[in-house]
Amino acid sequence: MRLASVRFAVAASLVAAGPVWAQAPGGPPPAVGVVKVQPTAMTESSEFVGRVQAVERVALTARVTAYLEQRLFTEGTEVREGDLLYRLERAPFETAVAQQEGAVADFSARLVNANIQLSRAQQLLATPAGHRSTVDDAQANQRSIAAQLSVAQAQLRQAKINLDYTEIKAPVAGKIGRGAITVGNVVSPTSGALASIVSQDPMYVTFPVASRTLTALQKRYADKGGTGAVSVHVRLSDGSMLAQAGTIDYVDPTVSPTTDTILVRARVPNPPLRQPDAGKPVDRPLIDGAFVGVVVEGIQPVLALGIPRAAVLSDQQGDYVYVVAADNKAEQRRVKLGQSTPAIAVIASGLNEGDTVVSEGIQRLRPGATVAPAPATPTAGR
Repeated sequence: MRLASVRFAVAASLVAAGPVWAQAPGGPPPAVGVVKVQPTAMTESSEFVGRVQAVERVALTARVTAYLEQRLFTEGTEVREGDLLYRLERAPFETAVAQQEGAVADFSARLVNANIQLSRAQQLLATPAGHRSTVDDAQANQRSIAAQLSVAQAQLRQAKINLDYTEIKAPVAGKIGRGAITVGNVVSPTSGALASIVSQDPMYVTFPVASRTLTALQKRYADKGGTGAVSVHVRLSDGSMLAQAGTIDYVDPTVSPTTDTILVRARVPNPPLRQPDAGKPVDRPLIDGAFVGVVVEGIQPVLALGIPRAAVLSDQQGDYVYVVAADNKAEQRRVKLGQSTPAIAVIASGLNEGDTVVSEGIQRLRPGATVAPAPATPTAGR
């Protein structure tokens, strides 16, 4: 008897814990908050996954073979264009310059003498003592020395260029990475990169967009500048949004054959997070190679049918809402959503302007149930 009593008590408690909307016959209809479907000003947006890419990237390499004497930067800091980063041994190249300067001076003196000899031979040609062969020999000698002087001058220029290569300077401004080769080694053009520099501000953000989405975007803003009429916002890895907006500056001319997407590139500001200290690393929100969220927004709001996001429910068949008919009965209505926001659901199809949709008390509803509708609170679903 005790076991039967316990089973009866459990069964009674399960019945008592049934759905809230299971009202006793003749009980009052459940109260719900409703809103009217009406045009709402919406800023259209789409979100994609993108990757940060430096605008400029340079691998520093040695242009001559020489002993690495000095490294003049701190790894991980930002350098300015033209900053001296490495110094190679200069003495052998200074010697080469001096040798070529001597060769140029020698051939210059020879050329002066050759010009004098040619001039004398040409003057004697008008006298019985002159010979045509002497003039020809003098002229050939003068031209040969002039050619040798040109070669010596070119070798002097090359020697000076090689001397300049012993100082490796930053060709662009940006953050410099770690040094790959330490001081004391002999480096050459085949030694590989000594270090790399990536520019910091602005940065590129590249992201793939479905070709259909991009075509619709271009048509929608064709009279406003196309893709240039949208703003690009970056969502960082911690979920926060970058304060500065970017703009699309490049669209790939080909569609990926495997994903049917087009690569789009935006140019986004990347200012320091705080006032930088001299000689210290500078922290910026965007880092080359990082994955980020990319939110593309239209610059002008558009009118669309909107309801509170809380009014939309989902099941295996898709999205649906409860619409209150004229007889105060709840009707389940399947809907398709457009580009929505966390607060507002844009209705692409399934509802008409003026329909009454339940946004509060949905948990008390079932299809065909009679309800007591009242205006929802102003903050419902917002």
